[in-house]
Amino acid sequence: MALPTFILLLALFSASTSVASAAWLRAHATFYGGSDASGTMGGACGYGNLYTDGYWVKTAALSTALFNDGKSCGGCYQMVCDATQVPQWCLKGTHITITATNFCPPNYNLPSDNGGWCNPPRPHFDMAQPAFETIAKYRAGIVPVLYRKVGCRRSGGIRFSINGRDYFELVLVSNVGGAGDVSKVWVKGSKTNKWENMSRNWGANWQSLSYLTGQSLSFRVQASNGKIVTTLNVVPSNWKFGQSFKTNVQF
Repeated sequence: MALPTFILLLALFSASTSVASAAWLRAHATFYGGSDASGTMGGACGYGNLYTDGYWVKTAALSTALFNDGKSCGGCYQMVCDATQVPQWCLKGTHITITATNFCPPNYNLPSDNGGWCNPPRPHFDMAQPAFETIAKYRAGIVPVLYRKVGCRRSGGIRFSINGRDYFELVLVSNVGGAGDVSKVWVKGSKTNKWENMSRNWGANWQSLSYLTGQSLSFRVQASNGKIVTTLNVVPSNWKFGQSFKTNVQF
């Protein structure tokens, strides 16, 4: 008995990809942000300008079921349009890997099968329009997809952007490769010389309530898969709030 077309497609694709991944799951996808994805900037993960942060237009806002209160920020998902259900809307032989950069809020005024696409418990991706049009036709509006969590490939090292004020350092951790989503962050000042746990403030922003001004800073980052990297003295002692610092360290 012949295998369904989409299973053959996924089997061939799985054999050709070098990225280890989980099982394929079902969801739906829509799009937002305009043809240039300008409307996707900022968002609930806090990355700001997605072009300078290295995520470009291959991004998506995740529904409540996937967003996990911001813990999924930075994670990467590979997806294909499910041509077994809507062959007229899928672009044959295509796939895309997106980064989670935003939250798609529920709309309880609409039914989950007719407009309330991001209502719990639905897994849903509201993709940047150029990303959506990589796998499906614009006119479709919404399509069923098959997706799986995969590793993230980033150019360059992890980036730390420091905002806030004295005794409240708010650090955006971005351009994270490997698992992509971060589960723990530690900071160490050159004067305190001890690792301090940071707490997630919102999205990909982590906070410290210590006085770190005037110290060079080191960071330790743990990804959701448990792997840890350490960046020593990546931030010089004369740092200012509002500055970003690139590293040579990556997962």
